[in-house]
Amino acid sequence: MTRIDADWLTSAPSQAVCGALTDAGHQAWFVGGCVRNALLRAPVSDLDISTDAHPEQVIALAEAAGLKAVPTGVEHGTVTVIADGAPYEITTFRRDVETDGRRAVVAFSDSLEEDARRRDFTMNALYAAPDGTVADPIGGLPDLEARHVRFIDDPDQRIREDYLRILRFFRFHAWYGDAGEGLDADGLAACAANVEGIGGLSKERIGHEMRKLLAAPDPAPAIAAMEACGALAQVLPGASSGQVAVLVHVEGQAGLSPDWIRRLAAMGGVEVGDALRLSRAESRDLERLSESRDSDMGAGELGYRLGEKAQDVLVLRDALFVRPFDNRQASEARQGAGQKFPLSAGDLKGRLEGKALGDYLKSAERKWIDSGFRLDRAALLHDSGM
Repeated sequence: MTRIDADWLTSAPSQAVCGALTDAGHQAWFVGGCVRNALLRAPVSDLDISTDAHPEQVIALAEAAGLKAVPTGVEHGTVTVIADGAPYEITTFRRDVETDGRRAVVAFSDSLEEDARRRDFTMNALYAAPDGTVADPIGGLPDLEARHVRFIDDPDQRIREDYLRILRFFRFHAWYGDAGEGLDADGLAACAANVEGIGGLSKERIGHEMRKLLAAPDPAPAIAAMEACGALAQVLPGASSGQVAVLVHVEGQAGLSPDWIRRLAAMGGVEVGDALRLSRAESRDLERLSESRDSDMGAGELGYRLGEKAQDVLVLRDALFVRPFDNRQASEARQGAGQKFPLSAGDLKGRLEGKALGDYLKSAERKWIDSGFRLDRAALLHDSGM
């Protein structure tokens, strides 16, 4: 019998939430990511619980136990219970009645297996009782142990229930799949057959998934598979997976942590900010990285203008030209990041003003950068005859 042993499982808040249900004769099963990640010894963030109790019963039982209950999605069977500041999403066992590729009409169920059958991947249909005993109603444990991301039952049907599952398929492979194995063949074929369904998804949902995918330790194989099956063109027209694998390798040489905007900059694409509903700040960061990569700025100037972000530009350039990370350029960028232009408008007060002042400062800054930051204030003023 498989069991999990985790601090979050045995904590007083978890036991209190589960106890509110089980003491009244209801089932309480932790489900999904928390169980999957506990078995993988990976960090756990969200705590989800499945139960045969209906939402109004969950609310009543939670409040009777002195816990706060928030009806966050009662129409879909979900109540958020707060215990000691920690949120627990408690959802009634469900089965799908009707789906349109974006959302589902559900009916409540009293069957754990019915609830499992409506989920996306076998590794996400694992449940754990409050004592840690794992229930595996559809055989997901072998897939999890093999790091094999597989749709439950018919992949084509799972995808047509919610086309976002195409993107989730690639994202889960990037995070939890076996790096040495290709993607599930049946799942990949079903994704290819249904890529046009992505067009009906909101850009917000697409952007949310792509952020998570690109933040994976190595998303390159998954993104290449997305491109091969036509999904990438649906998500990001004009984008390419070609540089991502090289970028990930160079990032490792540079000692840089994964960064989804850096990876996105390597992929290119048309109107990326709109396609993924990026925030203004995210769009500015992406544009700055792309423009700086394609500019003629040297490493020192990159450091001076971009600070730590200069390293992102350097690895993007290395990926573009398929070359190893250059530590010498990295050192120059670090040196530039610590520089401060020695002149200010106040130094020229009463001598220049308006456009002439701005033009002079810009010209002096250029000379200072080209000197390797060696020219000091006196030299810059003397050079101008002031």
